Amino acid sequence: MWRIRIFEEQLGACFLKGQVPGFLHLYIGEEAVAAGVCGNLAREDHVVSTHRGHGHCIAKGADLNRLMAEIWGKSTGYCSGRGGSMHIFIRELGFFGTTGIVGAGLPLAVGAAMHARLTENGSVSVCFFGDGAANNGTFHESLNLAGVQCLPVVFVCENNLYATVTAVGEATKTVNFAERAAVYGMPGIIADGMDVLDVFRKTRTAVERARGGKGPTLLECKTYRFQGHYVGEPGTGYRTKKEVEEWKKKDPILKLADYCEENAILKTSEMEAIERDARKEVDESIRFAMNSPYPDPATAGDNVQTGKKYERDHLL
Repeated sequence: MWRIRIFEEQLGACFLKGQVPGFLHLYIGEEAVAAGVCGNLAREDHVVSTHRGHGHCIAKGADLNRLMAEIWGKSTGYCSGRGGSMHIFIRELGFFGTTGIVGAGLPLAVGAAMHARLTENGSVSVCFFGDGAANNGTFHESLNLAGVQCLPVVFVCENNLYATVTAVGEATKTVNFAERAAVYGMPGIIADGMDVLDVFRKTRTAVERARGGKGPTLLECKTYRFQGHYVGEPGTGYRTKKEVEEWKKKDPILKLADYCEENAILKTSEMEAIERDARKEVDESIRFAMNSPYPDPATAGDNVQTGKKYERDHLL
């Protein structure tokens, strides 16, 4: 969680200096969800992410240097700088991409789960999506198919209460998205998205169910983003200062630190060392990205298949 928090804070600072292209949607405040979910996954398990996906990448095991370089648009990034923040694909980690299209990851995760069942490779598919995506048609279509086919997929709804600037209550009468699971014949579980241990335990139940051939689960994590929808949007106007401050009191990193201290799991010095090491890693990733070259314009056509080439390779 420290690695995610510091990565996002430093990345946001670089963006405001004009060093990073595109838009950034930071994961600050929601770290417990990515860490708790991905802590249950094997390398061969598949993850489909969202536009707010850096935390998912890191929790699944991404190399910070290559991840930072990708977001900076550099040739040393995971997609040679062609994907950027919202189109990060890491095949070797089973990370099937961040995406700028709301709700687009749901059917992709179902497809990965279908492949797992047909090949009997034992892998599990996880799809992260927000409360806004839960009102898209792809949500209903994907959960329906996953339920009917008893697929090994865990749907993780990161309910941070706002779809861009629209409050949940203004978009749906649903109070708990997990209750929708019953319609599709799967369990619906609610986790405290500000408590990494609660997320971890409840995800473990869902992953074991999926891996055991018992089908999908809808896991709703109640969480909150501490900053605006994207870097540069202050997160005010549609949220009160009091609301934001109340949620910050539930900071998942501080909550875990208190738990570790109260239960004599880690000393203060050990926790400080974890934070310090994370800062060193992130600082190195920024240096790596800053010193990496941009892609050679001559390679603009690399990995792009034209219509004729696709016909030749796949159809003829």
